[in-house]
Amino acid sequence: MEISLPLKEMTLADKLQVMEAIWADLSSDDSGYTPPEWHGAILEERQEHYAAGKISKSDWSEAKKRIRDSIS
Repeated sequence: MEISLPLKEMTLADKLQVMEAIWADLSSDDSGYTPPEWHGAILEERQEHYAAGKISKSDWSEAKKRIRDSIS
């Protein structure tokens, strides 16, 4: 199946909305996908930075709002 989106005509906010919809669909389906090993390494590094107080956390709705505010 070929899918064509008017990417050149879409705003960054539009593109992020499409990505969010795709991610929501992908994350609701346990298709047996195994992420690459480097994902685990990055998550481990971020956990270490969080534990050391180098980075903070925020909930997803707050993070999405920050992202949307930064692009509008």
